[in-house]
Amino acid sequence: MLERAQELYPVLSHLRRTIHQNPELSFNEHKTAALVSETLTSLGVKHKKGVGITGVLATLGNGNGPKIGIRADMDALPINELTGKPYASQNPGKMHACGHDSHTTMLMGVAMLLNEETINGEIRLLFQPSEEAQDAEGQSGATRMIDDKAIEGLDAVISIHVDPSLESGKIGIKDGFVLANVDSIAAKIKGKGGHGGAGPHLTRDPIFMAAPILTAIYGIISRRVKPTEPAVVSIGRLSGGSVSNVIPNDVELDLTLRSASDDVRELLLKEVEAALSISRALGGDYEMKIQRGYPALYNDPKISSWIRETAKDLIGAENVVSGEMSMGGEDFSYMTRASQGAMMRLGTWEKGQPQRFLHHAEFDMDEGAMPIGAAILAETALKFVRGELS
Repeated sequence: MLERAQELYPVLSHLRRTIHQNPELSFNEHKTAALVSETLTSLGVKHKKGVGITGVLATLGNGNGPKIGIRADMDALPINELTGKPYASQNPGKMHACGHDSHTTMLMGVAMLLNEETINGEIRLLFQPSEEAQDAEGQSGATRMIDDKAIEGLDAVISIHVDPSLESGKIGIKDGFVLANVDSIAAKIKGKGGHGGAGPHLTRDPIFMAAPILTAIYGIISRRVKPTEPAVVSIGRLSGGSVSNVIPNDVELDLTLRSASDDVRELLLKEVEAALSISRALGGDYEMKIQRGYPALYNDPKISSWIRETAKDLIGAENVVSGEMSMGGEDFSYMTRASQGAMMRLGTWEKGQPQRFLHHAEFDMDEGAMPIGAAILAETALKFVRGELS
């Protein structure tokens, strides 16, 4: 499978660069979906467009047996590309800075690799829109595809994400939690403004209130969360006032919260509100708006083992690593909660070259890693439907 995938490298590189030059933001992946559809049509692969709004769903096999899905996200980020590469984005302010162009390409590669195989079962290819953002109803591409029954009846679902911190030629696969719950809070500490020099005693100073509130917020992790539980509370924005001699009416805070377990997730939200309530003891008040993001991504150990053993067979055990949990987020977690599944990390850092990290304007990757990713995904799915994995 790996040899066949490597023979596809020129095709995969061309497809990836075509997508990279034409990045589209969340739920606007029309040209990307059209390219996917054209490629699948040329292979004679059955598929539907418009799944999950702008996604594409393809099926391989006769449907009589085990069923597995492989998911790839398609959307880009609102970033102005600064790589200077010949295949750089032609859409100002939009860039594939998270590798979704390669994810989509590798899944098209899977279609090429499996199209000639006899599949007694079903392998579903999930070309998903909008991993990077949610729509006005708070839905991401994963939840929209789930609503459209894209993963209904699947025994498992697997996925891949490029990892520029990992050397090209290697993959990472870890059991258990691999990515975090991601939530945010927009808060306002409400006081009563006035003259900061002549009459501070006539005010209810929200900046003064903010001091003990910040101390309480930053004490949540060390004093409220079990030390062995992964958790983060960070304040990314603190804003209040405009001039030195005027006490403002309010102070605004924006926070990000990360956790692994659902219990800790709820605890963080509760404790932030408790910290904000200090304002009431000081004569003020608060407002708090919670935006729940993606849940933590859990790799089912059984499914991780399928990917791990397949990868060892294809690229050697020395090139398969585990790694640590990241506090980033991923909406693939919705699919693993609706079914069961695992995501692997694909090393894309070419040794000797600068490391270009995700969500950066200079992000790029070693395209030579794509055949490895496509081969492992295809071989894992094929072994599963053939009953060679347990």
